[in-house]
Amino acid sequence: MDAGANRGFRRYATVIVAYLLFVILFGAWVRISHSGAGCGSHWPTCNGVIVPVSPGIETIIEFTHRVTSGLLGPMMIVLVAWSVRRFGRSRVTVTAVVTMVFVVLEALIGAGLVLKELVADNDSVPRAVIISLHLVNTLILTGSAILTVWWSQDDRKLSFSALGPGSWLLLAGLLALLVTSMTGAVTALGDTLFPVNPSADAMLSHVRDELSSANHFLVRLRIVHPVVAVVAAGVLYGVGAWAREYARDPLTPRLARALQHAIIAQVVVGITTIGLAAPGFMQLLHLLMAQIVWMAAVLTAASAWAGAR
Repeated sequence: MDAGANRGFRRYATVIVAYLLFVILFGAWVRISHSGAGCGSHWPTCNGVIVPVSPGIETIIEFTHRVTSGLLGPMMIVLVAWSVRRFGRSRVTVTAVVTMVFVVLEALIGAGLVLKELVADNDSVPRAVIISLHLVNTLILTGSAILTVWWSQDDRKLSFSALGPGSWLLLAGLLALLVTSMTGAVTALGDTLFPVNPSADAMLSHVRDELSSANHFLVRLRIVHPVVAVVAAGVLYGVGAWAREYARDPLTPRLARALQHAIIAQVVVGITTIGLAAPGFMQLLHLLMAQIVWMAAVLTAASAWAGAR
């Protein structure tokens, strides 16, 4: 594969990844700022019009998110067309198409949340379920997007069977991240709708109070994510250790080391977020780190499977 000829495509695909992260974080800010109902229950129009007149701050935030998200459409069409022309029927084109499909699904999920009024202060079970699936959707699209970048410069064939049990270990790590992200989405929703009191009493008594049956289910579920995250961090760190020890190529250990560093950073961010009572800026940082950990895990797995031959 001619690396020089692919440089322009790779740079553009990298811009797509960065822009996806921006849109994802902006979407989280819509939730944090309670702006999901800024355009009412209208979609794709905003309060029944194409461009809102004399909008309030919530409307500005929601409308801006829709505009920035909408730009992904033409950007993805360019990426897919470029991949078809440059790589033909290859896995690069497949991941580019998968990314575009999940961008469309992301828009449809967002539209469904608005049309069903599962936004702003809605604290129902359906919203909790859909918002967790919403985050899984973002992980799939960022994972496929980063693979589009990676495989545009790495044409080694993948071999799942050559790793033996190691393939199951890699898949277990990715699955652990998906489950952690789903519980994290529910916890983030609870932190937004039922803010934690920074001056609460001792941690143990505070947790005991939150588990009371008198509390809303989003409050009672708040303890689930930290527990799942600790277990997942241990599993994923072990995956990184295994990859560094048994990888047959020099590239995979470097990616695994980056994965381990990202996990440590994410644990620190998570603990800090809890300690500061989950302020909005820490929730955004926590989400960004979750995406970085996910992409590092996806690349580590892809490199391990390619280097196993």
